[in-house]
Amino acid sequence: MTEERKQFIAGMPKAELHLHIEGSFEPELMFEIARRNQVEIKFDSVEEVKKAYDFSNLQDFLDIYYEGAQVLLKEQDFFDLTWAYLRRIHAQNVIHTEIFFDPQTHTDRGVPFEIVLNGITSALDKAKNELGITNRLIMCFLRHLDESEAEKTLEMALPFKDKIYGVGLDSSEMGHPPSKFQNVFAKAIKEGFVTVAHAGEEGPAQYIWEALDLLHISRLDHGNRSIDDPKLMQRLAAEKMALTVCPLSNLKLCVVDDLKNHPLRKLMQNGLKVTINSDDPAYFGGYMNENFWAIADALDLSKDELYTLLRNAFEASFVSDERKQEMIGQLDAYFEM
Repeated sequence: MTEERKQFIAGMPKAELHLHIEGSFEPELMFEIARRNQVEIKFDSVEEVKKAYDFSNLQDFLDIYYEGAQVLLKEQDFFDLTWAYLRRIHAQNVIHTEIFFDPQTHTDRGVPFEIVLNGITSALDKAKNELGITNRLIMCFLRHLDESEAEKTLEMALPFKDKIYGVGLDSSEMGHPPSKFQNVFAKAIKEGFVTVAHAGEEGPAQYIWEALDLLHISRLDHGNRSIDDPKLMQRLAAEKMALTVCPLSNLKLCVVDDLKNHPLRKLMQNGLKVTINSDDPAYFGGYMNENFWAIADALDLSKDELYTLLRNAFEASFVSDERKQEMIGQLDAYFEM
């Protein structure tokens, strides 16, 4: 990739729709907070953590992910984690972000729900006021736990509906189909939450059908395996269902063996509303720019294709029509330069 093309991609205004805030935990900050809270972790150095980031599958990654999360105990910790991410994306011209957080990862360790939420939202408020980054916050249920645990988490969230826009479903996909969470998602919708779900990353296309029909999602997280089912692709295209695709995550977790074989372009050619996101950037080798650079290089994406990916994200964001038009206006102005 030429330096000129690289700089053009870096300067593009972007929206990120698939980001796990715990997955933006850089090793240096992890060690700093571990020392501050006097928490023992199994790694002796930042370098040792980085070496551990050599995964063969989703579960290997999740084991390290939960190990790092245990140092997060206080509101300041969650603020520092979120603020570090927001400063990074501001430097990459991300103007809107929709952040996932996993309360069960923390409440199961005895950290109060409101501590987690207040730390994250105070950083989001600061970024909106000081950096101009708008946001939405989405609470995810951990799918490897029982639905009854998700229902308890939903109850905890009800007093904070003004701060949490939607609910999602993440963690280990295989063996934990969306149908397992049909009841809690129905309750969430009744309470006014928008719903999204991870489906079709490692799991089959059938999981995507379930997410659509049983969880009534407004956006599909990952969705790569829809490529296996022509009827499913037709439906996703007809419903203009956005897919939050995460290229470097797919590579790191061996969902694809090479980005040159990534289904992104085929999905787009079939009319699917694909977006680019970073997923867990501290663990998977990059934030938004790095993901765009990698996939644009591997698939030799055209300027028109880049524009479409960016516009898809703005259109699929959970913000007002006014804010969408404002962001699309920035995008149009940039591409007319």
